[in-house]
Amino acid sequence: MSPTLRVLVADDELLARKRLSRLLAAFPDVELCGEAADGEAVLTAVRAGGVDVVLLDIHMPGLSGLDALALMPEGRPRVILCTAHAEHAVEAFNHGAVDYVLKPVEPARLQKALERARARLEESGREAPAPGTEKAPASLPAARGLGRLPIPTRQGIVLVDPETISHAALEDELVTVFTGQGDFLTDFTLNELAEKLPAERFHRVHRRALLNLSHVTRLEPLDTGGYLARTVRGHAVEVSRQSARELRRMLGLRRGTEDEG
Repeated sequence: MSPTLRVLVADDELLARKRLSRLLAAFPDVELCGEAADGEAVLTAVRAGGVDVVLLDIHMPGLSGLDALALMPEGRPRVILCTAHAEHAVEAFNHGAVDYVLKPVEPARLQKALERARARLEESGREAPAPGTEKAPASLPAARGLGRLPIPTRQGIVLVDPETISHAALEDELVTVFTGQGDFLTDFTLNELAEKLPAERFHRVHRRALLNLSHVTRLEPLDTGGYLARTVRGHAVEVSRQSARELRRMLGLRRGTEDEG
């Protein structure tokens, strides 16, 4: 018997959440562990732990589903996008979604997506931890052996010292890694890079950007509530409003009015 799969349903429409909940109730070894109506609630639930899979809508108030997916912490649950909009599939998979299910969601299609998510969890050898039992991430590939991160590029594999990486950015459908050795286009997704780099330095500050905080010289406030991070090499990296809140907490800065509530 397979371990119970703990599923969080996230959709801003109550009827959509109830339909997914009814579908889940028919599957053995699947447990509804919660519901969320917006991206902020999704991130709160994921950080609390005890979630293996998120059924995630895209169009929600505040943070979209794709925003929430990009901002999930390391060791996050597997995510299945459930949406009526087919045009976001490429971006969803670039951010690490395991499946993309179009509404109206059919039971057989949802079962297939859940089986795929379970397989991914088993391949990784880790289920999402129960609340309060999270462990520090294991040694990262880039920190072992030569202490270099191998970056596959179209010209070959480049060995990069992680300390020289200032940031990585998704532009169109490819990720560029910006380093002291130069800038490299790679087939790595931002999620894959985030898993390979030291979590204490590298932070997913936007659904299109991974930032090494040790390379940041200045944070310029934006009207959106986010920041424009300036790096040592003069690059500008946008920081989302949600990530700006996290940075303020990390840096011990006074809370702004946008952090309240």
